[in-house]
Amino acid sequence: MTHKKIGDVILDVRNISLAFGGVKALTDISFDVREHEIRAIIGPNGAGKSSMLNCINGVYTPQQGTISFRGQTFDHMNSRQVAEMGIARTFQNLALFKGMSVIDNIMTGRNLRIKSNLFLQALRVGPAAREEEQNREFVENIIDFLEIQAHRKTPVGQLPYGLQKRVDLGRALAMEPQVLLLDEPMAGMNLEEKQDMSRFVLDVNDEFGTTVVLIEHDMSVVMDISDRVVVLDYGKKIGDGTPEEVRGNEDVISAYLGTSH
Repeated sequence: MTHKKIGDVILDVRNISLAFGGVKALTDISFDVREHEIRAIIGPNGAGKSSMLNCINGVYTPQQGTISFRGQTFDHMNSRQVAEMGIARTFQNLALFKGMSVIDNIMTGRNLRIKSNLFLQALRVGPAAREEEQNREFVENIIDFLEIQAHRKTPVGQLPYGLQKRVDLGRALAMEPQVLLLDEPMAGMNLEEKQDMSRFVLDVNDEFGTTVVLIEHDMSVVMDISDRVVVLDYGKKIGDGTPEEVRGNEDVISAYLGTSH
């Protein structure tokens, strides 16, 4: 692996608590994400991983705590703001447009970037036509990068699951995010698909310099590709550090092996 330079803190999560009714989903969680790293959030089922991601990308508003992005602090953000600031996300249950082609799905990720007004866009004249051309070019580069050229025009619903996941990643990349949130990108994949996806995540991090925050169940994947790992269990943080440090942490071991409960 290349020795990449990890930068300063880009995302700082402080004392986040989230409850639904009386049920605590997250209790006083703090961790940070540094620029250009791959930061994993792991934990057994029901640990609060997806809730944490939903707080970061503005789907949930925590009752307590703050999230800072590039030094700007928010009590809560809405999803649109988050996206405009440069945080993109993939979803566990593919939120793709099944009837649309691969290229059109990935183009939807460009919509946030499209500046010219809708009227000009509809006519495809002047600046809008040029912009459309640049966006198409950008999307074609993503399609090449993800090695799905052969499927450019295929309706996404007709693709095998592993390739659909790749299209979902492509759509998030089309937003040119500074931080990419990946919600179980390997879920439901066979070994070969997992290896492919791991390689793409590493390449996105390496070639685009994108900071990656990743929720994943597969521990071997996480240990292979992450720079640092934060571990949640029952909505509390029980470990945080390098893969080696986390692997040797007694609390983490017992949470995963079920000896603590």
